[in-house]
Amino acid sequence: MAVDNVLTWLESNQDAGINRLCDWLRIPSISTDPKYAPEVRRAAQWCADHLKASGVDAQVRDAVTKDGKPGHPIVFAHVPGDLNYRGPHLLFYGHYDVQPVDPVNLWESDPFQPVVRDARQGEQGGRRVVARGAVDDKGQVMMFLEAMRAWKEVTGKPAGGVKMTIMIEGEEESGSVSLEPFVNATASELRKCDVCLISDTGMLGRGKPAITYGVRGLAYTEVVLHAANQDLHSGLWGGRCPNPITELARVLAQLHDKKRKVTIPGFYDDVVPLSNKERENWKRLKFNAAAALKQIGLQPVADIGETGYTALEREWGRPTAEINGIVGGYTGPGAKTVIPSHASAKVSFRLVADQNPTKVTKAFFKWCKERTPPGCKWEFIDHHGGHGVTTPIDSPAMRAAQRAIKRATGKQAALIKSGGSIPVAGMLKARLGIDTIFMGFGLDDDRVHSPNEKFEIDCYRMGARAHAVLIDELRSL
Repeated sequence: MAVDNVLTWLESNQDAGINRLCDWLRIPSISTDPKYAPEVRRAAQWCADHLKASGVDAQVRDAVTKDGKPGHPIVFAHVPGDLNYRGPHLLFYGHYDVQPVDPVNLWESDPFQPVVRDARQGEQGGRRVVARGAVDDKGQVMMFLEAMRAWKEVTGKPAGGVKMTIMIEGEEESGSVSLEPFVNATASELRKCDVCLISDTGMLGRGKPAITYGVRGLAYTEVVLHAANQDLHSGLWGGRCPNPITELARVLAQLHDKKRKVTIPGFYDDVVPLSNKERENWKRLKFNAAAALKQIGLQPVADIGETGYTALEREWGRPTAEINGIVGGYTGPGAKTVIPSHASAKVSFRLVADQNPTKVTKAFFKWCKERTPPGCKWEFIDHHGGHGVTTPIDSPAMRAAQRAIKRATGKQAALIKSGGSIPVAGMLKARLGIDTIFMGFGLDDDRVHSPNEKFEIDCYRMGARAHAVLIDELRSL
């Protein structure tokens, strides 16, 4: 069978594939910092060139934001497939941009000089690539790219003859501000797709592959509380007028009640309750909450959250409100006795199926207004948001993905959800009716968005094989 030769090619060329990944990782494609814009474009071109070498006519298309400003480019391609291909038209989505690297002093090596090394004493797992973007998302996209390369080398056919559209963006780590206009502009092309595949999620653990059938949505906001028109001497004005830091803290402390439920009226109105069957399925996964807490330096007593739900249920099936940052006044070395003129906080909401990010954001801002401290005024900023999605677990494409993982790894994939958010999935579902299969191979300890991000070679190998076999499964539908 052709797929056997494809898997053999992947095995024989694994080291070369890792070297290619390292070349990509050396490009500092930090999308949120404008000074890296040339590097972001260079990373897009690198990706397009890899696809071209696999027989795919990939383009680096310019993108614009909603207000018409230039965005980072999107790698876009169509693979026509064989004339006799009858399977679904697959849309592959990924991103090539990465998070900033701060704090740099906590990295064991230069974040953009990838290091391939064995696990050290005290580390779990085996050989790994350490670099920014190793797992999020260049490494995981690379699994797909190398599978594409293998099919082309073995059969001479791009994607092995599967009909496919490829969309790899450069702004996922900075809000995907150009993606919605791009999707709208290419809607006629994207509507030809039947299902989307994203490899930006994780497994249950080492040697425990999984398919994610649902991710949470997101509403990301910023609130600024203004008081006096200048910073004030705390000795002269303390106790005489509002301190925005104190008042902001008082307001935000009311976000949760004693059972850690969000207190915004209507917040839970659209939440789809967890079914008994779903809760039983998750219980059988035997997730160890205490062990997970230990990995991040916490004791079992730190397993806190909404009353009545387990840690896994809270992560996968319940919405949250989190304060991601709070700033005000003097934070430099030494002392400065000041009452600041304003204070601000970044507040985000992870949303579950049927919750609307726009509706939640408006409800939060209204909630804040109703608690406006005397003499103060608010400034509200809606940064971005996205819908959560839940994918049917019995579709032909989902069953093909399950079979592909079983054939590639010898293990049955668990069906799980993720507490994270991938806004493009909600956008594709809401605008084009396209469901998404999340077939990722990351691990909880890969240090995503943190110093010393890694991707283990065994995970990369499993992912590349699974993507290769998935093409074979689609060819057979």
